[in-house]
Amino acid sequence: MTVDEAARVPVVIVGAGPVGVTAALLLARRGVRSVVLERHRDVYPLPRAVAADDEIHRILQAAGVGEEFTAIARPAKGLRLLDARHRVMAEFRRTEHGHHGYPQTSMFDQPELERVLRDALARRPECELRGGVEVTGVGPASTGPVRVTYRDDTGYHELWADAVLGCDGAGSRTREAIGGAWEDLRFEESWKVIDVDTTGAVRCWEGVDQICDPARPATFMRVSENRYRWEFRLGEGQETVRELVAPWLTPSYDGDFEVVRETQYTFRARVADRWRSGRVFLLGDAAHLTPPFIGQGLCSGLRDAYNLTWKLARVLQQGGDERLLDTYEGERRPHARHVVRLAVAMGWAMTGGQDRAAAIRRRALAAACRIPGLTELAGRDLSPPLTAGPLVRRGVRRRLAGTHCPQPWVSVGGRHTRLDEALGDSFAVLTATEPGPSLTALAHSLGVSAVPVADLGDDGTLAAWLRAGRADAVLLRPDRVVMDIVPAGGRDFTSTAAWATLLHTTRSPVPSERTAPKSLLRSTTR
Repeated sequence: MTVDEAARVPVVIVGAGPVGVTAALLLARRGVRSVVLERHRDVYPLPRAVAADDEIHRILQAAGVGEEFTAIARPAKGLRLLDARHRVMAEFRRTEHGHHGYPQTSMFDQPELERVLRDALARRPECELRGGVEVTGVGPASTGPVRVTYRDDTGYHELWADAVLGCDGAGSRTREAIGGAWEDLRFEESWKVIDVDTTGAVRCWEGVDQICDPARPATFMRVSENRYRWEFRLGEGQETVRELVAPWLTPSYDGDFEVVRETQYTFRARVADRWRSGRVFLLGDAAHLTPPFIGQGLCSGLRDAYNLTWKLARVLQQGGDERLLDTYEGERRPHARHVVRLAVAMGWAMTGGQDRAAAIRRRALAAACRIPGLTELAGRDLSPPLTAGPLVRRGVRRRLAGTHCPQPWVSVGGRHTRLDEALGDSFAVLTATEPGPSLTALAHSLGVSAVPVADLGDDGTLAAWLRAGRADAVLLRPDRVVMDIVPAGGRDFTSTAAWATLLHTTRSPVPSERTAPKSLLRSTTR
C-alpha cells in the first residue's frame, strides 16, 4: 500500500455529489482543507434531484455559488393536487421571494448544479478532488486521526484525516464502517421515472402536479425550458413512455421527443440509527432516505452539510470542544426524520394504495383542501425549527430560537448586498436598539459586532421580524439559525454557559476581518 506524501489531511469527504462538494466548499470558506474521494471521474450525466427550496439556495450562497445557481434555476409556482381526470383539487402556492431571500421553490437540472459546484471546487486551493477511486475502508472511528483507504489505477493508497464525512449515498460504505443501521419508516413503492426533452406543446403548470389517481398515481413537472419529468407508480401494465405521457401531449404530436432517462426507483423512507462515530459522520442519503413527494431529498443533505461544517471548522481551528460535534446528530436527525415522515404522509394521502381506504383518504384530502386558509398554511416552509439543545435555547419567550433569520437585501458602507454577505461567515448579534455594554462584550467575545438592524438599511424586514418574535436582540449561529434571544424588555442573553463551553470563546478587541467585511465593521463597530 502507498502512503501519500500528504497523507495527513484535516478532512476526507467520501463522495463528490452535491452534498459532498458543498461540504468541501463550506469548509474551504473557513480555511479548512479537504480531499474529496469520488468513484466517478466526471459529473454523473443523468438528472436526479430537480427541486430546491429557498433555504437551500441560501446554503449554496454560503458555499459561494448562489448567483451561479440562480442562473441555472427556474422559479416554480408550487404544487397542485389533481384528481384522476386532472381536475385541480388543491393548489399550494410558492412565492418568488421567500424568507431566505430567494424563490421558495426552484427547479434545476442536477448535472448542471454538479458542474457549478465542481467548477467552484476547482477554484479553491483548500480542496482536492480525486476522481475514479474506490474507497475500500474507513476507520477505526475515534477522536484521533481516522484512516481512509482507497484504490485507483495505480494501486492502493491511504489517508489519515482529522474527520471523515460520509457523503456516499444510500449504499454508504461509511455507514457500514460506523455500524449504522436503517430505521425503516414503513414506506416502499416502485416508481418509473421519465425525463424528456421536447419542444412540443406540453400541457403544464409552472410548478409540480401530483395526480391523485387510485389506478395510476403520478407526478409531473417542468424542469427547464424543454425538459420535463414524469414519475408513475408501477402497476401491472407495461405501457410505453408515449402512452404514459399521452395526457400531457396533443394526440397528433409527432415532433421531437427525446427520452433522456427512463428508470425504475424504489422510493423508501429510512433514517440511520447513528450519524456519528468519533470523527466519522454521515450526511445526505448515507444518513436518510425520503420519498420525493415534497422535494426534500437533496435539501436535507445540504442542510446536513451546513449544520456540520461550521461546527467542525470551529473544533479543528478555533478550539471548540469535541462535544460541539455531538449537536450535529442531535439537531439534524430529528429534523430529517420529521421531513421524511412528512413526505410519507403526503405520499400516503395522495397515492397510498388502491383499496377503499385509499379512496376515502383522497376524498378526505379533497374536502380538507377546501377549508379556508389550509392551503396557505400547508404551503409555508417545509423546514421546521430545530429542537431545543445546547445551541438552541427554546422557551415560552423564545419563539424565534431554532428558526432561521430572514435574509433581506441590505445597504452597508454604500454597498447593496444580501444580509449574509454583509454579516460574514461567523456568528452575529442583531439588535432592535443600540446595543448595551453586555451585548457588545458578548459579540466581541465571538469576534463579531453587535449590529442594530436600523443600521443595515433593509426594507424593514429585520425590525418587523424582531417585533413579531418579541425580541430585542438575537444571537445568530454561522448557519443563520437563531441560537438565543433577548426577549422584549430584557437586558441580556440570560445564560451563555451551555454553549460558551462548547465554543471556547475568547475575547477580542474588534471583530476579525475573516468573519465580517470591512464595510460592515466601519459602519457598526462602536
